Parts: sequence; C-alpha cells; structure tokens
Amino acid sequence: MTRNDRVLVTGVGAMTPLGSDAPSTWSGLLDGKSGVRLLEEEWADGLPVHVAAGLTVDPAGLLPRAEARKLDRGEQVAVLSAREAWRDAGAPEVEPERFAVVIGTGTGGMLSTLGQDDVFERDGIRRVSPFTVPMLMPNGPAAWVSMDLGAKGGARTPVSACSSGAEALALGQDLIRAGRADVVLAGGVEACLHPFTLAAFAQMKALSTRSDDPEGVSRPFDVARSGFVMGEGAGMMVLERAGFAEARAARSYGTLAGSAVGSSAHHITASDANGQDRAIQLALRDAQLSPADIGVVHAHATSTESGDLAEAEAIRRAVGDHAAVTATKSMTGHMLGASGAVGALASLLALREGALPATRNLDALDPRVDLDVVRGERRTGQWSAALSNSFGFGGHNVSLVFTK
Repeated sequence: MTRNDRVLVTGVGAMTPLGSDAPSTWSGLLDGKSGVRLLEEEWADGLPVHVAAGLTVDPAGLLPRAEARKLDRGEQVAVLSAREAWRDAGAPEVEPERFAVVIGTGTGGMLSTLGQDDVFERDGIRRVSPFTVPMLMPNGPAAWVSMDLGAKGGARTPVSACSSGAEALALGQDLIRAGRADVVLAGGVEACLHPFTLAAFAQMKALSTRSDDPEGVSRPFDVARSGFVMGEGAGMMVLERAGFAEARAARSYGTLAGSAVGSSAHHITASDANGQDRAIQLALRDAQLSPADIGVVHAHATSTESGDLAEAEAIRRAVGDHAAVTATKSMTGHMLGASGAVGALASLLALREGALPATRNLDALDPRVDLDVVRGERRTGQWSAALSNSFGFGGHNVSLVFTK
C-alpha cells in the first residue's frame, strides 16, 4: 500500500448511551457499563417494549437555544459529535474544496417527521414549524456539519439501514484514495426513540420484550437472548490522507486500511452468512491482510438468534476462531445507523489502547457460536489489526479493517 493510499484516523467523537463524548463512551465500554434503562415516560405506556438505550444528556441543552430549535435531535447529536472529532484532530487547516463530510443514517429526522405530523393533525398547517423540511431530511446531519465546519468537498449521506455509519467511513476512505479529498469527517447518527418506531420493530419481533432486568436484556451470542434493544447516538471520525496528516505532524489513532460494501440480494430483513463472509474477505483483500493478521473482531451482533448465528458463521469462515470477538451492543443497545461507526471506533481504540471490551450479559455462550467471544473482564493484548462488521436490513454488508 502506497503512502497516498493510506488513510489515517486523526480525530474521534461520539455521543452514546454510555457517555456524551468519545472518552466517556470508551471508558464505559471498558468498564462493562450498560446504557439500557426502563422506559418510564408516559408515551411508552401500552407498548410491548419497555426498555431502550437513550443518550446520557439532552443534546439540545448543549447547544444555544436558537441553534437547537432548528435541528432535529439526530442533527444536534451529529453536530456535537462532529465538533468533538474536529477539535480532537486539531481542527486541520485544509482547503474547503478538499474537505468532505459523509454521515450515514438509517431513518433521518424521524422524530421531527412524526412530531410535526402530530402538530399538523392537532393544530393545523399554520403551527407546523418552518424548519420541518431541513429537520426531516436524511441528508440534514451531513449538510449541517458541512456548513458548521466549512466543508465544500461534498456532503454525502449513505442510507443503508444499520450499516449506514460504517458505509460512511468506507465512502470517506474511497474519497481520499481517489484523490478527491485530503480530509473527510465521516460517521453515523441515529435518534428515533419513539413509540411508533418501537412499535414497528416490535411488530416484526426484532425487539426484546423483557423488562425485569433492563441492563441484562441485550445479550448478543447468549443462549437466553430475546431480541435487540433500540438505542440512539453518533460516532464520528476525521479521516486524512496520510501525507497530508504527516505534513502537519498530526497525531494518528491508526489506519483505516480496508473496507468492503456489499449486498446479499437475499432477503429484505434476514441475515445472510454468505454475503457477510464475502464482505469480510473483500475488506481483508483491500487492506492487503490475511485472516491470521486479524487479532480483534467487533461483531455487529444485535442479540437476535438468526443474526448472531449468521455472523458467527461468516466470521468463522472468513477469519477463523483465533481472533478475540466483542459485541458492544450488549452495553449501548442497537443505535441503528450510528452503530457501525461506534463499533468502528471501539475497534480502533482497542488497537490503540491494547484493551478490548468484554461482551456484557454473556452468561452462556450459544454452543453454535464457535468463536472466542470475550466475556467477563476486558481482554488486554497487542493486536495489529481489527475487523469491524456492520450489517443492515436490505442485505447491506459492510466490513472495515483498521491497523495499528
């Protein structure tokens, strides 16, 4: 891989159910904390689902009121996480035309869409907010961040369900490799905790209906798993062309060495081990690595039986059983379009820090999962490469490879 092909990660940002920024999120993951809580709001009455993983802080409270009122909750989270990542990277001085933004999302401004529809039905057209269209646009987060940071090299929005954030990172890598950008701020965001979305996912039997022990509901790879827990959040990275980053003596977290974006063409919601296996192999080939080079795997692992088993089979085929596997949705819940970016962040930091979070709530590993899934205490070690998987409804398969 040539110098011009290398893509470095120089800044990170996050808002998740474990913390309001990347350091607190990472600390929470290493400590095995849970961001899942009981839904005690009045709007949750009557729902079959009683737990969710919400943010630790209200993003609107971290922004000036005049700014917050123009933004959907997801846009607020995206702007705050992007600003954190940009500061963390040292606010690179880059030509605006050589600076791009790529932020994926699964549902866009769902809360604004549903909320303003309620206003319309109840109070009439004149009470609908004039900011409704910019708040509901799926490209809103990327657009607002591009304006906030002055990026004129493109503001793009992959919408590929739960793999959206990971696909955004892959697209950011592609833009730099193609010579179209020197710097790309990329990641994913989702904020759609609402009775409608919870009811919709519950109707397709994807969500767990357990509520006796909220922190113990999300249990990837465990024999007692009962469905996923919906969460919200964002994960962002500043990607830079290696030569550009080195010229400004930037600190690097590591390298986004390879990526693959594929589609199973199999089923609109069911997981497919064949497509996932193919994505992993293509990402390894892109990174010019062999399966033996992968020391860490961050699994998509949502805590559904079919999804967990398909991915376990794909990992076993493409990588083998030697790598240490973690599934952080056991702590954050499933942040949909943000999950792939946050999982990528966990993979990157595991390499840099030499520590891998354990999978929470893994009391009895499903015997059909023939992998080294980390449980109990965090795993320490010196690994050179990590694989991060992200799979979405529609047959979207994205795999990313990071190197130390």
